[in-house]
Parts: sequence; C-alpha cells; structure tokens
Amino acid sequence: LESEMFGHVRGAFTGATSNKKGLFEAAEGGTIFLDEIGAMPLSIQGKLLRVLQEKEIRRVGSNDNVPVDARVLAATNTLLEDMITQGRFRQDLYYRLNIIQINIEPLRNRKEDIMPLVNHFIHKETGEGREAPTISPDVRRILESYSWPGNVREIENAIKHALTFVRDNLITKDVLPPKI
Repeated sequence: LESEMFGHVRGAFTGATSNKKGLFEAAEGGTIFLDEIGAMPLSIQGKLLRVLQEKEIRRVGSNDNVPVDARVLAATNTLLEDMITQGRFRQDLYYRLNIIQINIEPLRNRKEDIMPLVNHFIHKETGEGREAPTISPDVRRILESYSWPGNVREIENAIKHALTFVRDNLITKDVLPPKI
C-alpha cells in the first residue's frame, strides 16, 4: 500500500526493478480518492498524515522528499469515531481528513435511487450499440423492496448476475441472485 500511494525507487525491495511514481504523484494537480480509509493500517495512516500536513511524499527506499499537490477524497463504510476509540484509526488523521463530511444514507433508506442505479449498471454492462434488456414489473418491485445491505456494489453484482442468465432480453425474477 505504501508503494502504491507514495511510489518506490529501484532496489527498494525485491521486484522493484525501476522507479515508480505513486498515486499521489500521479494525481498531481488533481484529486486522489482513498476508498475504505478505515481499513488502512496504522503504520500507513501516520505516513498519510505526514503527506497531508507537509504536502510531500517520500518514495519507498528513498531519502528524498517530493512535493505533491493533490486534493484528497476519502470514503469509508465504518464509523471512524468508533475506530479512534478502539485505537484502530488515528484521531489526528481523522481531523485532517474530516474537513467536509458527506453522509450518504444506505440504499434501504433511498428507495428512489435503486432503479436509476439498476438502469445505469444494465447499460454499463450491455455497452453501447446493444439493446438493453427490459425489467419485468415483478422484478422492479422485488428490487425496490430488497434492503440492499451491500448497497451499490450489491446492486452492481446482482445486475451482472442477472445479465449472465437473462433470456429473451427480459430480466425476470428467476435470473436474479437467489438471495434477492
């Protein structure tokens, strides 16, 4: 993870046969998105905090600092405040990241977003120039009433599953994952 985020120099570790820029350098002047920030190990959290404070990175295996200019967006599905209490997330990093907080309710509380997401994933999977399958009315009711504990990722996987088994270009309940 450290090498992915901050890069490395040739010889830093087995397999490092050349210098490699990390995501922060690649995002120069733009934005880097850190998904599931709560899963980041404490050892990397400290290094991320340093990058946010000093606006520079140090590639793995190097002694030189490289200035970086990138906006950071971070997402998590865990309560970071609880992780801080448990000693699993750095409080100083939390405050450095938590400048603007956007809370998104789970899909079970946003039923109106389900069908637009379903349609998006159908069109994404079928691609341009191909006719997208139709959704039967009973499938629409099933999809809108399901609680979606896996949120958007679960919808995407359910659509991929349904499209794998669809017949006659109609999504029926028998092509949905059994859990749904």
